[in-house]
Amino acid sequence: MSTRVLICDDQALVRGGFRAILETRPDLEVVGEAENGVEAVALAERRSPDVILMDIRMPIVDGVEATRQLVAKGSPARVLILTTFDLDEYVHAAIRAGASGFLLKDVKPADLVHAIKVVAAGDALLAPTVTRRLLERFATALPVGDQTSQALAELTTRETEVLRLLAGGLSNAEIAAKLVLSEATVKTHISSILRKLRLRDRVQAVILAYETGLTGRR
Repeated sequence: MSTRVLICDDQALVRGGFRAILETRPDLEVVGEAENGVEAVALAERRSPDVILMDIRMPIVDGVEATRQLVAKGSPARVLILTTFDLDEYVHAAIRAGASGFLLKDVKPADLVHAIKVVAAGDALLAPTVTRRLLERFATALPVGDQTSQALAELTTRETEVLRLLAGGLSNAEIAAKLVLSEATVKTHISSILRKLRLRDRVQAVILAYETGLTGRR
């Protein structure tokens, strides 16, 4: 079964470039192109993409607001933010809004395909070094609601440990090795963490870990 992709960027050349890359893959299907956030939200409802490649800076409605609207509407589509700069403050805002990760626009074709597959599978694209720098630079200590605080208290000691390692940028395999667990067990813990904290994916969990001081940095 092919992964359905929607491309959203205000530059036709960029959209065409991504389409050309994706259409060489039999397991990927480009279901549409949008040149602003309004079109992206509308097309997402009509075409039901699995993944949306979303530019940040666009006219009418930008990628951050479009991502926020998609999440509010309950869209199951995963959003991959496209940006020219790896430390763009808007990237952090988009991830907070519900995006599952981000890519630089000069991404290599193989890495683009890999990223789409990763988020389509329900995971989150966490490039440890870049994501860590992004969070450390832009994450602000926001007040945590009572509901979130209560949920954090409901995490088991092992789940808290897994969340802390997750926030450190470790993969499932690395967490498993560090805690002497199977990868399947780690996945079960992460699923439980996301459920208890009512989060979309790993990126949201990492941000929450930073905001609550679980990583020791706020």
